[in-house]
Amino acid sequence: MAIVAAREIRDGEIVFCGTGISMVAAMTAKHISAPNSIIFFETGGIDSELRELPLSVGDPRVMVGTTINAGLAESFAILQNPRTNHRVVAILGAAQIDPYGNLNSTCLGDYWHPRMRFPGAGGACDAAAYAGRVMTFMKQERRRFVSQLAYVSSPGMPRDPEDRRRQGLSLPTNSIVITDMAVFRFSKETGRMYLWGHYSGVGPEEVRKEVGFPLEINQSRTIPSPTSEELRLLREKIDPLGLIIKRGKDS
Repeated sequence: MAIVAAREIRDGEIVFCGTGISMVAAMTAKHISAPNSIIFFETGGIDSELRELPLSVGDPRVMVGTTINAGLAESFAILQNPRTNHRVVAILGAAQIDPYGNLNSTCLGDYWHPRMRFPGAGGACDAAAYAGRVMTFMKQERRRFVSQLAYVSSPGMPRDPEDRRRQGLSLPTNSIVITDMAVFRFSKETGRMYLWGHYSGVGPEEVRKEVGFPLEINQSRTIPSPTSEELRLLREKIDPLGLIIKRGKDS
């Protein structure tokens, strides 16, 4: 998942990065596809070198080698500034996603009496509202890919582009969902999710069984496996301590 995401990040893009696998993806992209990308965090570290993998966006290591250490307001100004936000790729995660990429990070069931309460969107709502494109990490499970969310924490792709424009939001392009089985993109005509690619050893029908809504799978292709060099970078350079990328005894 981290390597697929890293391959998607383009040189010169501005990467809004959260805690966990999104940091791994952003750091890996610096080595394989986007050496001139700019990584920034909602806590105010802008253009971080990320010499070591931080444990969270509040880890002091996000501030090493930065162009500027600012604050929340300055960081989110990058997202809201029309001179920069079209270059921003926001890397997000959530508990649930619907066919249009709307995300739920808030609760299951009734908001006031939920079956389960989650931590909330944090800065993800702002990122999804204003970034030029969104990259979402999800675990491939039917209960996570649902036809209707209990709560929309972060907005997804528009069924009608004018809906987002009227609300003053960006119109994201080439947004992507990356799971542990496959990669999804969104139709330019309908805004709806479709299966773009599946990992080696996983078939499109297997993926469709883990999605809780009708899914177009005819365009799917096998995604190239990580190369030995990509794996070396991941294991020896990016996360040598296995903080995020867990490995078995023999790997």
